[in-house]
Amino acid sequence: MNNSLGEVFRITSFGESHGDCVGIVIDGCPAGLPIHIDEIQREADKRKSSRNRPLATGRREADKVEVFSGVFNGFTTGAPICLAIWNRDIDSSEYEKIKNVFRPGHADFTAYEKYGGFNDWRGSGRFSGRITAGFVMAGAIAKKLLATIGIDVIGHTIEIGGVKSSPPQRIASIRAAMATNEVSCADPAAADAMIELIKAAAKDHDSLGGVIEARAEGLPPGLGEPVFDTLEGCLSKAYFAIPAVKGVEFGAGFSVSRLKGSEDNDAFSVVGGKIVTTTNNHGGILGGISSGMPLVARLAVKPTPSIGKLQRTVDAETREPTSIAVGGRHDTCIVPRAAAVAESMTAIVLADFALRAGKISRVLK
Repeated sequence: MNNSLGEVFRITSFGESHGDCVGIVIDGCPAGLPIHIDEIQREADKRKSSRNRPLATGRREADKVEVFSGVFNGFTTGAPICLAIWNRDIDSSEYEKIKNVFRPGHADFTAYEKYGGFNDWRGSGRFSGRITAGFVMAGAIAKKLLATIGIDVIGHTIEIGGVKSSPPQRIASIRAAMATNEVSCADPAAADAMIELIKAAAKDHDSLGGVIEARAEGLPPGLGEPVFDTLEGCLSKAYFAIPAVKGVEFGAGFSVSRLKGSEDNDAFSVVGGKIVTTTNNHGGILGGISSGMPLVARLAVKPTPSIGKLQRTVDAETREPTSIAVGGRHDTCIVPRAAAVAESMTAIVLADFALRAGKISRVLK
């Protein structure tokens, strides 16, 4: 397994869904960054399940963040930062019943083949969305770093079950609007429709997918290391580490295949002495390098594969066909919680590139 991401700002993820804890080690964070545990906790709370989220998993973890190293007297020390949360609300009984049966849509079969059956199957182990709790903790540090050079990042829901939102285009407006509902959507009318769809899918023992948009404002031009460490390439790698993400696009994305060059090209202009583009079909990245325009990425999230409907599968021991209806505690739609993870992954990659480019000092004063 490769459980690390980044070159200078480097994170290493650890833990399993039903193990003792999940967490993250951050290496390369500059010394002198003021950080309070409440700031990290706030990011962790965006991702966790709660009674207010429509038909989220019944697993209710407190997700209380603990800092084990790298922070002293309210500042980062330059040493590796170790952050963890404990797994307390664990019930592996439903997984025990089906440990030899491959759940459709899950990594059960591929993990079984790769690791010879030694992988932790409880709650999907390392392949669970639970491990993303570490991502959002690291994201809190990354966002605080980026704020020192004026970069702001957000992740929000723009589609669930085919219902599309019409969100504002600026981060401040998106943040204010999405705070009014529990699906992390910046369009209140669309959010209401999404909630009703999620409820209907749950009643039918089914699930829904959707689309998350990640945005960043205030990026300086020049971030990215072509040809193999392009900005969109490294962001995509981070996004695909989020369980259930099956597609990523930037700017106009796949729609550019239906445009002419005269329609897709973003014309350059000068505003206040700064070179900008009049449109942003490129999503803030040209040639793998940030252009200084807002970064815009969209992530396609598949429906939660754990559903109560009867599905055909195979028994790992007998190699005989069988069927399964997945029990236990699962989200009907993971998109609202995953939006916070997409936001954090964006911040983690941008912090790494900003440090690589020398935009952020290795010691902050």
